[in-house]
Amino acid sequence: MCMWAATEAAATRAAAWAGFTLVWLLAGCAVGPDFMRPQAPAVTHYAPGSDPQQTVAAQGTAQHFTPGDKVAADWWRLFNSPQLDAVISEALAANPGLHAAQASLQQSENTLRSGYGIFFPEVDAHAAATRQRFSPLTFGQSSASSIFNLFTLSASVSYALDVFGGERRMIEGLSAEVDVQRATEQATYLTLLANVVNTVIARAAYQAEIDATNELIGLQREQVRLAEVQAEAGTAPYSSVLSLQTQLSSDEATVPQLEQKLTQTDDLLATLVGKIPADWSTPAVRLEDLTLPADLPVSLPSELVQQRPDILAAEATAHAASANIGVATAALLPSITLSGTYSMNGTTTQSLTAPDGRAWQIGAGLTQPLFEGGTLWYRRKAAVASYQQAMALYRQVVLGAFAQVADTLRALEHDAAALRARDEALRSAREALRLVQIDYQAGLNGYLDVLVADAQYHEALVNELQAAAVRYQDTVALYVALGGGWWAAAPDASPAGAQESQP
Repeated sequence: MCMWAATEAAATRAAAWAGFTLVWLLAGCAVGPDFMRPQAPAVTHYAPGSDPQQTVAAQGTAQHFTPGDKVAADWWRLFNSPQLDAVISEALAANPGLHAAQASLQQSENTLRSGYGIFFPEVDAHAAATRQRFSPLTFGQSSASSIFNLFTLSASVSYALDVFGGERRMIEGLSAEVDVQRATEQATYLTLLANVVNTVIARAAYQAEIDATNELIGLQREQVRLAEVQAEAGTAPYSSVLSLQTQLSSDEATVPQLEQKLTQTDDLLATLVGKIPADWSTPAVRLEDLTLPADLPVSLPSELVQQRPDILAAEATAHAASANIGVATAALLPSITLSGTYSMNGTTTQSLTAPDGRAWQIGAGLTQPLFEGGTLWYRRKAAVASYQQAMALYRQVVLGAFAQVADTLRALEHDAAALRARDEALRSAREALRLVQIDYQAGLNGYLDVLVADAQYHEALVNELQAAAVRYQDTVALYVALGGGWWAAAPDASPAGAQESQP
């Protein structure tokens, strides 16, 4: 009898080990698909034909494009403006949008860490104390009922075997969601930098335009006064006075508009640095205080898809959608759960350790979905469609990114040409003013001619200021289109390396 029991126990152990071996072999496989990073477009340049190598010289600077050169992480410092650097430091430290993106990243990381718990057994402890009245009549017995106390201590262990890898695919999806949030944080970081730099440039341009326009208005008022004198003397028609007054009123109307834009840039900068406009003073930055970067990097197309945050976010979204297919597929297959329970029971606390009160249970459960009304099947089909959508959106983002780089390269080329033409117009207007002033001093023309030439010079100056500001902002746009250089930042200087805020 004892020998038979020992043989039965050995067979049971052998069967158990065989079952565990089979389970672990199966656990080595996970239902697909396995996500593969999409290939970069097989092109070597962005613009049709070829990319520009450099722009024409304007205001003494020709910008050169260097294919394959690295984008600096602190590219805004190339503008050589301490005031701009200070504003960006404030924005990175206190911008609520950036803080929200960092919190979202931390949330996704902690969700991923919590998801890893599925790979460990669930262990629970339970304690109970009850007072009961037991009636034997419940079991068809006629003996007297009894009242007693029951104390119970128990522990249970359960473990879900990830036979077909559904849980691993779920973790893979959570990891991809972390990548999405990390790319979103990088995009928020880059957008914040671009908004600050562009707003500072716009503010400097608006202030310069206001100054130039006010000088122009002063000249036009003197022009109107002289025209009125000439009209009263009968040496000029009054229609000339009306024409000059019309032009004066038109230019005067532009000043409040420019001042409103200047106020808006101040308010926007205050918002970007996380301050209320009334509590923040905008530092004065002039266009001449900024240095236009002459050497501009142009990342290779194969590198661009690994640098731009929007492309990385779209790729991670597709990765998560791919993992969800595996999760939905595993839901169609059997699931196995191992469980065990051990308890100690007694009518008094002292009797909890008595052998008669001990109980245990071990077991394994298998669940195979048989009929769910098509729910699981169509849930998988929906996951496949979601993955196809994510891949299509990824391709769309890549196409848009390549077009943006191409547009920016051509824009810088055209900006330089336009600014060069504006500079030529400004030089011509300046020379015309000089010659008119010489003729006036020689008595060859009147002061009205001097005022007209001076007005033309200031109009050319305003146009030149606008063209210069556009060139600066398109330079910023190139750094943004290439991804902003976040990958080259030191770990403690990157947005992901910022300190976690504690509640």
